[in-house]
Formats: sequence, structure tokens, C-alpha cells
Amino acid sequence: MLLGCIGDDFTGSSDLANTLSKQGMRVTQYSGVPTGPADAGVEAGVVALKSRSIPAKDAIAQSLAALDWLKAQGCTQFLFKYCSTFDSTPEGNIGPVAAALAQALDARKVVVCPVFPGAGRTLYQGHLFVQDRLLNESGMEHHPLNPMTDADIRRFLARQTDMKVGHVGFAAVRQGADAIAEALTRADAEGARLIVVDALSDADLMEIGAALDGAPLVTGGSGIAMGLPENFRRKGLLSGEGSAWQGVEGACVVLSGSCSTATRGQVARHREAGLPLFEINADDAVAGRLDAQEIAAWALAQAARPLVFSSADPEEVRRAQNTHGRETVAAAIETLFAAIARALVAGGVGRLVVAGGETSGAVVEGLDLTSLEIGPEIAPGAPALRTVAAGGRPLALALKSGNFGGVDFFAEADAVLRGH
Repeated sequence: MLLGCIGDDFTGSSDLANTLSKQGMRVTQYSGVPTGPADAGVEAGVVALKSRSIPAKDAIAQSLAALDWLKAQGCTQFLFKYCSTFDSTPEGNIGPVAAALAQALDARKVVVCPVFPGAGRTLYQGHLFVQDRLLNESGMEHHPLNPMTDADIRRFLARQTDMKVGHVGFAAVRQGADAIAEALTRADAEGARLIVVDALSDADLMEIGAALDGAPLVTGGSGIAMGLPENFRRKGLLSGEGSAWQGVEGACVVLSGSCSTATRGQVARHREAGLPLFEINADDAVAGRLDAQEIAAWALAQAARPLVFSSADPEEVRRAQNTHGRETVAAAIETLFAAIARALVAGGVGRLVVAGGETSGAVVEGLDLTSLEIGPEIAPGAPALRTVAAGGRPLALALKSGNFGGVDFFAEADAVLRGH
């Protein structure tokens, strides 16, 4: 294993695995820290954690455990992957985890670059944009767990860690890898250890990647990984082998726990198409009035692709959180989705499309999936995944970050997971 990656949620980890696979690396995604060694052919390992919204000390402990395992596999470079909308709070967890990893690796000039142009995330003068809107005007300010109210990533990161934060502006980035490397060295000389780097395009990310050849630690969204495989390829370290993809037949069910603007648009398109849907009410979930077995039985009885969702509008989410508490609502809904997924797999479902990072993490943990084969891309940041579920049956999955995908994502994912 050459490149060791730590993802702070499951959808983001599959997004990263997809990016590395497209760039020619043999990639395996692991659900949590593995207990045994990786297969010999794995060139990039992605350890998917569910650490984005847990207490910072727990996120640090889990991330350091993942680092130890990846170091034991022989990795020479490490990547901490977080969301391209920098999902976090003023307390963390991005800054604390990045600082802990930097300390553990004795790494300096640690790049911070949550850029993913394919999904409209760009960084200019230290400010993060989603399409043509500043991050704090993009809808992310309404995120139920990590509301993003400041687009200045330098300022936001500085609130999360005692490490000095530097910046490499676009004027240096547009000049290419050598200029980027020189700018990183200058920022290091000024005492900055975590360095925010601007980028507007995939070409910028490729140049940043070239400048990071040999860097022990890199952090960012999945886009920052685009230029890293070429460094290994140039040294003759990649096998050049791809992985074959095989779809899975059978029933398909969509589970959606995201309240993002994009996902609510996808739910609306599903409704407009007249397809079956079952809405989970937060009050009912907290009160224990919903039975996972009954919901799964309803889904499996549908002739068309059913949707089980809790994707309420932001005002409804806030009302439920104010009534029951944010953690209580999140835990109740995630527990319910995990139980529904187990019942669906036990009932023979062949394909699961899951929307929302926290929901995806709950489903993967609930199904006790340990590793996932990376398949073709469904939409930017969302690959098809394949694994073996309980009972030895194949299971295809799409784990979608809330803000990713067009309005027809559910139908598109179903087709790709089926192999069509």
C-alpha cells in the first residue's frame, strides 16, 4: 500500500476512493479500522470513519488508530479527507484531527484544500465557494449538524486549532507546481503549519498534487487526491491494473436521511415521478413509533423503486431538534435507518442507494460491512460500490453525500448498480 487515506465519513470516503480509482490506483475502502492486514494488491487504502460530528477527542483517537494501521501496511503518504464544504463546527473536527495527524507524522507544510470543482466547490483568496455562492450563502448555513456560517477557511480553521494557519493564493497556484512548492516553503518559514491553498479547477489540483510529491500528510476534499497518483506512477510504483465491475440484480431501495438542498430536490423528483415513498417523521422516530421491519416489508413489497426518507426542510429539522435535542434526533433516525437496511438485506434486496453522510455511515455500520469494491462513477463524488452482505449475497450500494448528484440521481444510481 502506497497511499493511506482517512475519511471522516463514509460517503466522502467512497468519493475519495472513486477519485483515486479514476486516476489508476487499485483502491479498497474499509469500514472502520481493519483488524487484519490489507490484500497485497491494494495500492491505496481508504479507512472510512464516522468521525465528522463526534466529540473531537474521539475523532482524534479514531483517526490516529487508522493512521497506525495504514503505517503498518507500508504507506509512504497519508491523506486526511473531509467534506468539500468543510463540514465542521468552530470546535472541530477538521482542525483538531489535522493537527493530531501532523504531530504524529512530524509533518510540516500540511496543505488544507477542500476543493472539488466537479461538484462546484472552489477556493479563492481563502474563501470557499459552492457554485457561484459563498459557502455561508449556499444552503450549508442550514446544515442540521455542522452549519457553515463563515466562508473564510483560514479564519474558520484558525478557530479550531492552535497551529498557525497560512495561505497560498491563486496567484501562486496558477503558476504551477514549482511556484506552489515555493509558496508552501515561504509559509512554513513564517511559522504556518496548516496551509490553505486556493484552487479553481482540476488542472490546479493536478499542479498542487505534483507539488506534494513526498509530502507525508495532505488534507482536503477528494479533489486534492487527483494529482497524487501521478507521483507514484512517475516512479514506476503503480501496477496499472484496473478493477472489473459487475452489477447486481434484484430489488433496489433508496434510503435518504439528508436534508440538503440537492437531496430534497431528488426526493421531489421521485415524488413527481409517482414512485412509492415512505416519509419518516422525526417525532415518531424519537418516540419509537416506527418499526424497521414493517418499513422494510413495505419497501420490498413495492413493484417500483421505493424511497424511505427523512429529508425534511430546514425549518422542520430545527423544530424537531429544538424539541428533542440535536443528538437525540440524529441518533434515533440513524438507528432506524440502520435497522431498515438490515431488514432489507435479510429480505434479499440487491441494491441500496443511500443519501446523506451520517445516514450512509449508519447503514454501513449497521450492515457490518468491512470492505467495499470501488466501481464506476454515478455522479461526481459518488461511485458505485459492491460488497458481500450477510448470507454471502452480493450487494451493490451508492453512498451519496447530501449535496451531490443531479435531480435524477436515484434513478441513475439504480441503473449503474444494476450494471446497465
